Amino acid sequence: MISSAAAGGMALVELGMALTPGPNMVYLVSRSVSQGRAAGLVSLVGTALGFLVYMTLANVGLAVVFVAVPWLYIGFKAVGVVYLAFLAWQALRQGGRGLFEPRGLPRDSYARLMRMGLITNLLNPKVAILYLALIPQFIDPARGHTTAQGFTLGAVQITVGLTVNALIVLASGSIADLLKRRPAWAKWQRWTTGSLLGAVTIALAREVPARARA
Repeated sequence: MISSAAAGGMALVELGMALTPGPNMVYLVSRSVSQGRAAGLVSLVGTALGFLVYMTLANVGLAVVFVAVPWLYIGFKAVGVVYLAFLAWQALRQGGRGLFEPRGLPRDSYARLMRMGLITNLLNPKVAILYLALIPQFIDPARGHTTAQGFTLGAVQITVGLTVNALIVLASGSIADLLKRRPAWAKWQRWTTGSLLGAVTIALAREVPARARA
């Protein structure tokens, strides 16, 4: 069984990652603002499924596969970093849109929203690094079955991540209305989001050449 210190450390790590703009947040907010809170929450279910996929694969040996085929791991992270760079450029370019600014997205069915939430999460390099590199740091072989510890830590991560993202989804509409009334705030929010995305992109890009470790 994991220690309270490991659970607390995992919760803090996930809290920091969940509050940092990334593909998941951009997708959930865009859907919440354009199609309503229900659409955002359905999309969140899709991202939750993505977390479950990662947690399961990581605990049954995905890291071993990436060690055996290092180019696969490097390529996976590179794709995610390119996507994050694109999101940062979208926010920072002249005429770009901020995270909470309304946009003309088509109204998708709940099934498609859930599917896109799943795909977005599976392509999220932050989640890949979390499960393959960070969560193992909190596993202590001396405390028993390492796989059980991995699933428990994953459950902590998912609980914190879904809670934070659900609150963001529920608040998105109100924040969008506020920014619509305050154009100056909207510009500040766009530059802040773009800068944070850029910083995360640079940080993750430095890790792209790194091999996966079992």
